[in-house]
Amino acid sequence: MVFVRYALPGETVRARLVGDRGSFWNADTVEVLEPSPDRIDSLCPIAGVHGSGCCDLAFAEPSAVRRIKGAVVANQLVRLGNHHWRDESDAAAEPVGDGRATGWRTRVRLDTSADGRAGFHRYHSAELVHRLDCAQLPEGMLDGLAETRWPKDSTVHVVVDDDGVRHVAHSGRGKRTTVVEGGYEAVQRVGGRTWQVPVTAFWQAHRGAPALYSGLVAQWAQLQAGMTAWDLYGGAGVFAAALAEAVGPTGAVTTVDTSRGASRAARAALADLDNVTVVTDSVRRALAGQSRRADVAVLDPPRTGAGREVIDLLAAAEVPRIVHIGCEAASFARDVGLYLGHGYAVEQLRVFDSFPLTHHVECVAVLSR
Repeated sequence: MVFVRYALPGETVRARLVGDRGSFWNADTVEVLEPSPDRIDSLCPIAGVHGSGCCDLAFAEPSAVRRIKGAVVANQLVRLGNHHWRDESDAAAEPVGDGRATGWRTRVRLDTSADGRAGFHRYHSAELVHRLDCAQLPEGMLDGLAETRWPKDSTVHVVVDDDGVRHVAHSGRGKRTTVVEGGYEAVQRVGGRTWQVPVTAFWQAHRGAPALYSGLVAQWAQLQAGMTAWDLYGGAGVFAAALAEAVGPTGAVTTVDTSRGASRAARAALADLDNVTVVTDSVRRALAGQSRRADVAVLDPPRTGAGREVIDLLAAAEVPRIVHIGCEAASFARDVGLYLGHGYAVEQLRVFDSFPLTHHVECVAVLSR
């Protein structure tokens, strides 16, 4: 089997083999001989086989990209999760926010080369592309940064926050973060609440994603006053805020994350909520130490997924309802399969095109038993 990058279903292309993974090959498109009707001029001026790896689906019509993503998720759920979500022929990811394919990103990290120039990586390469006009970024977000010389091998963090303020900082291995524009913390707002989030901490990249996911979690959790909820891999506590409102002052919410910066942001933003406990620890250790049974657990794990050990702990804790969010289709499908093995059933599932122009996708499922 050969997976060909920069090609669309139904196309005839000339491709160059670039990798042998044992059970399959990787190849790059060299020439398109018979294009798909869904092929368009690239929406990203720096992406492509010989360019940056930032926007690997910028050459496809955005609605076609959403269909492809839905089909990929449906296929992975069958292959890795033993779950039939829906027929691949009508599966599609849903647009986020205004649905625009460009200008949606609010946070970006750039690496720097030995001569101190910032850039985006080529696909699966240490080599950098020093043009910074990626189509994911709103106009002006990286103005002036290409001309700046940064400390060697540092990471440049750029955030445009909900007040429209640009924050720029750089950090290196074993070195403190240095702010060169704006501040160390960016203002983010969701549901009438304000967060001060470090530029180096996690926050959803798409400007429309935090409010969308928060509302969906609140709806699907089906919490009532006095209940208990766990917010795992909770970051700055956006979901914890929504869960705390649902359970009321007689309920309890515990939000867990390993990031000290995210936990500090959560404690500050949720300081008025006496029913929220913020824990800075691994989810595995936090679950092992929980004495109060949860009515609902919300998980938003990293790209690698929650994995067997965490899902085994949730099942052992007899959590009856789980809202699981995944930003990588294969990991999400494997996690769904683990839940099914513990007797959970998929009650609802939606897929979102939270990363337009790329192959990345966000999946949200409710599992119950």
